[in-house]
Amino acid sequence: MNEVEKDIRQEDERSVVMPHKGGTRTLYIAAAIAVAAAIIIAAFATGILSTGSRESITLTGAGATFPMPLILKWADEYYNVTDGAARINYGGGGSGAGITQIKEKQVDFAGTDAPLSAADSSSYGLVHIPETLGAVVVAFNLPGVSSLKLDGDTTAKIFMKNITNWDDPAIAALNPGTALPDESIATVVRSDSSGTTFVFTGYLAIVSPAFEELYGQGKTIAWPNGTLAQSGNSGVAQAVQGTDFAIGYIELAYALENDISFAQMKNHDGQFITASLQTTAAAAAAAVPTLPAGDEDWSAVHVLNAPGADSYPIVTFTYILIYKELYNEDTRMNKTSAETLLDFLWWAVHEEGQALSSPLQYAPLPDAVVELNEETLRSITYDGEPLMD
Repeated sequence: MNEVEKDIRQEDERSVVMPHKGGTRTLYIAAAIAVAAAIIIAAFATGILSTGSRESITLTGAGATFPMPLILKWADEYYNVTDGAARINYGGGGSGAGITQIKEKQVDFAGTDAPLSAADSSSYGLVHIPETLGAVVVAFNLPGVSSLKLDGDTTAKIFMKNITNWDDPAIAALNPGTALPDESIATVVRSDSSGTTFVFTGYLAIVSPAFEELYGQGKTIAWPNGTLAQSGNSGVAQAVQGTDFAIGYIELAYALENDISFAQMKNHDGQFITASLQTTAAAAAAAVPTLPAGDEDWSAVHVLNAPGADSYPIVTFTYILIYKELYNEDTRMNKTSAETLLDFLWWAVHEEGQALSSPLQYAPLPDAVVELNEETLRSITYDGEPLMD
């Protein structure tokens, strides 16, 4: 890490401090998102960039907070590998914000957990690059209770506010022997346009016909009155951690980073499953053979309520969006920048980048998805000419 990075990180870590079991604990992820810190990374793992070149390349991305812990880790490691050959700034803001910014050519790439519609992919010329797999967990803060089991229907009723008390018979029936308090449930959701919300509501719509009819799947939802809304995965994590008797949905890494309890979820096969690397990968196995090409329609792709005794039911791919043709009169990207972007993405989806996924509880991409990404990256052009062999 260079001195600039140290200064940025030290400032970020002073900016956001969270309560944690009677003390305080710095939430690095929340700090990075809260201040939209510049993340410095560099690229020439595939040999596109010359080691002799000292030109500084700056690229900008924005969007999903779901994969942000992994992107931050990629940033640190990749900067060290490339000795400052490029700088990439990535800010959060949610999947919806990232999609808007890439469509308006305000950023060079976007992160999203919600795939584009077929119409958007085609009309804007954007391609999907799956970067990793992750799980959405139902996080809770229930004093005196560290283990909780939920099924999809009960979870939907909680967020619809049809179940409003922790000792409701439906919750009690799933947790025999657990002393559930006679306290109101505080539901916490996302306030921004969110891919995590898209994934979570997609799951609820599958398992609950009532939820599907009233709310359906979306990046933004008109939640019932009395619901607490926060921006970003970090905002929901902070609210759940700081509010007794709260429940919310966040990406697994945010729960683990902050020691937030999360429920075992009843899966498609009737088993109560804890989110983990293994159960995330198990859920994804069935989806991999049916994935489309990067420039085709991804709108129907999901890994929700997947069959299998070991499958966790709320799993998703998360994606990087880039233009298939990187030259455009409206964009600031020159050819060297375009080569740098592809070089970084190639590194990220291959062994070195994917090896950083597991410690953060993201599942590395299956080989078949890596091969799919290779085909997509090789198809990217600049002024009509392929950038990679």
